[in-house]
Amino acid sequence: MNLSRLFNSMSLSIPEQHLIELLELNEKTQPFGLTLAPGEIKQLLAERNRVLHSYGRLELGIAATKEIIEVFSESPYIRQDHYTSTLNELHEIFYFLKNETEDKIGDAKLIGIMKDCFDNECGGSLELLRSKLEEFAADFRIEAMRDELLREGEDDE
Repeated sequence: MNLSRLFNSMSLSIPEQHLIELLELNEKTQPFGLTLAPGEIKQLLAERNRVLHSYGRLELGIAATKEIIEVFSESPYIRQDHYTSTLNELHEIFYFLKNETEDKIGDAKLIGIMKDCFDNECGGSLELLRSKLEEFAADFRIEAMRDELLREGEDDE
């Protein structure tokens, strides 16, 4: 980031900074035929905020949003005509998983799991992705409980 851009960004509000950051991602996603207009970004951020609120979460930055956009833009199943709605649904699934796994999986790893499942097992189906990842979250919680019980058993000995 050059110095003049840094000073300019300091005078912008947080929503304006987020808008600019996501607009800049168009340079990376455009080769895949995917871009977001300013209005679509505002809609995406509003939906993200709604999802965060519905899950009782607070995030100051948009690193996860940027990661979702960058990673999923490479999917052969995402097209421009449903790009924004797909990103909205991916946010919903992502934050559901963050809650269900109690934040024990890092953002990048979780997004990678989502992308792999979306492109492979789910063939681009968001409904199937949600279903598969609900199963993943349940299995994760069972495994975490099992590990916790084993650790408690070791402490007793």
